[in-house]
Amino acid sequence: MTELAAVLFDMDGTLVDTEVLWWEATAETAARIGHRLTDADAPEVVGRAVPDTAAHLVRVTGHPDADGLAAELATAFQERVDRGAPLRPGAGRLLAELTAADVPFALVSASPRSVVDSVVGGALAHVPFAFTLSADDTARTKPHPDPYRAAARRFGVPESACVAVEDSPDGAASADAAGCTVLVVPSMLPVPEGPGRVFAESLEEVSVAGLRRHVAEGSDRPTAGGTTPGA
Repeated sequence: MTELAAVLFDMDGTLVDTEVLWWEATAETAARIGHRLTDADAPEVVGRAVPDTAAHLVRVTGHPDADGLAAELATAFQERVDRGAPLRPGAGRLLAELTAADVPFALVSASPRSVVDSVVGGALAHVPFAFTLSADDTARTKPHPDPYRAAARRFGVPESACVAVEDSPDGAASADAAGCTVLVVPSMLPVPEGPGRVFAESLEEVSVAGLRRHVAEGSDRPTAGGTTPGA
């Protein structure tokens, strides 16, 4: 059986409560150009990179400047993140448990480098990530597989030996496409079941032992709701 080589964490909505800040930033920018953000917009906002959400706002409003909207979105989000973002429940305990067990882990985010650095220097300060990857560090970001493939290469291990911890449909799709095993802890959007995915309601349910089981069992694991990787 495959042994757990590394854990790859999404950031926004997974380790820190920044998805709500991104939603607020997008709602503010959308309102300025005459669009009221609703649940119908959520798939194009939650877990999406800045250029993707800017492109969505262009489609629904006819605004002529996608680059300008992307810059505005990035600034509005950065300002909120710089004011601080709380950890998700169970995140601190799980990161400490991985550290104590000598299991390497990294941050794999679809946020810009400036946002990643702000969070890592704030809410995630002193967390010993092996490295961090942002949307600026690969040619394509989530939902494409590039970020998770790049992370596995940095560790020098097969993607199938990595567990990716995600909260959004796009993030889970990225990890799936890269060949990682996937632990889904949904936040703002439901994530569909799929081969090799296991679900937890909170990181408080997740243990190192469970992560080891998940990567060992791989795609043979049942995908029914309620399956958790906890001890």
